[in-house]
Amino acid sequence: MTKLRLAIVGAGPAGIYAADLLLKAERKFDVSIDLFEQLPAPYGLVRYGVAPDHPRIKGIINALRDVLDRGDIRLFGNVRFGEDITLEDLKRHYNAVIFATGAVRDTSLDIPGIDALGSYGAADYVSWFDGHPDVPREWPLVAASVGVIGNGNVALDVSRMLAKHAEDLLVTEVPRNVYEGMKGSAVTDVHVFGRRGPAQVKFTPLELRELGELRDVDMVVYDEDFDYDEASKDAVASNKQVMVIDRILQSWRKLDSVNNAGGTASRRLHLHFWARPVEVRKDEQGRVAALVYERTKSDGAGGAVGTGEMREVPMQALYRAIGYFGSPLPDVPFDKKHGVIPNREGQVLENKSNQRVPGIYATGWIKRGPVGLIGHTKSDAMETVRHLINDQGSWWQPEVPGEDAIPALLQERGVLWTDLDGWHRLDAHEIALGEPEGRARVKVVPRDEMVRVSRD
Repeated sequence: MTKLRLAIVGAGPAGIYAADLLLKAERKFDVSIDLFEQLPAPYGLVRYGVAPDHPRIKGIINALRDVLDRGDIRLFGNVRFGEDITLEDLKRHYNAVIFATGAVRDTSLDIPGIDALGSYGAADYVSWFDGHPDVPREWPLVAASVGVIGNGNVALDVSRMLAKHAEDLLVTEVPRNVYEGMKGSAVTDVHVFGRRGPAQVKFTPLELRELGELRDVDMVVYDEDFDYDEASKDAVASNKQVMVIDRILQSWRKLDSVNNAGGTASRRLHLHFWARPVEVRKDEQGRVAALVYERTKSDGAGGAVGTGEMREVPMQALYRAIGYFGSPLPDVPFDKKHGVIPNREGQVLENKSNQRVPGIYATGWIKRGPVGLIGHTKSDAMETVRHLINDQGSWWQPEVPGEDAIPALLQERGVLWTDLDGWHRLDAHEIALGEPEGRARVKVVPRDEMVRVSRD
């Protein structure tokens, strides 16, 4: 019986689901899977891309943990593809590779002044408050008025974490350096800008509702944004999710008018719809001073068109949360325009010829772009795995397929890799750190400390 030696690069949901689906799939060969992850801990964006006050994420992590804890997948953490192990190495030791590296960079926004001091990508801020080991330990929360561009769930995560009081995060796994940084935050007003209307937003009702539950934070919406056209009225009437979002926003409108425009909280979170960013104004030191936006209106088909009316909101910091973008991998085809590995249903294609590249596959956001939820990731992986199984005739023929070869190679190169037992040690260590404070865990942030604990 033939045996498939498979490497998967990326130990987030996409990579772990691909491994799980392959092991459970109907096939006529044995499978041996090695999972490579550049961070010392698994789970990718579930651990490092979601705000710490989302308890439902624990359910996803538990499902991923169940897959790894079966023991039929090897984990090599703290291994950087392209540095510690290369594509040539994988060809020498495996029959195929699936890239599941996700998308962690921010999509750029091409407007004047976006390069101002105090103008940030949301991904960098998310990495900081999630305790990513490869970002600085401190974040400058010195602005009183802050802007967030975007109307998706990441924009709401960023806005909530800017407006939230540090004390209210002490029940979460937030790292200590993040708590200390947020405790000194100067934020009083967070302004969220979306170029379309309330009936066309991309966030989910749950994310929106969580904003209104923030302690000592008033929600501010503007009556002029709710003059719905027929397209918006139809969206509210025909789509349950849009209906719930509208109900939440309308409740804030009523509360706002009762409380005399804003209430008495020490912080305010403003939602500006029909607002297309045009320019970031700078002060004399080159710092963010204001956001200029064009007032838009409905185009009658769910989109927005400009009205020519310009408005300006003073602020001292700005975050763009308009989407993530994939990063190129050494020796692997990459589509610079869309930030993905070019592929047909997960089978990687050459950039120029569009011909299939044998042995190389993709799944998750690096395959389709940063869209969709966990459910999409599973169906996405299933499609890729199906092709991998059917492509047996074009698999690589490795020179050294033995399972001992990879540990020996990494050891020879001085790579301090972490394995599944190491993750269990780090996991237990973080849980123990949280126990004295009644918290589920406290994340370890420095990479060298994560590796030290993992390697015992």
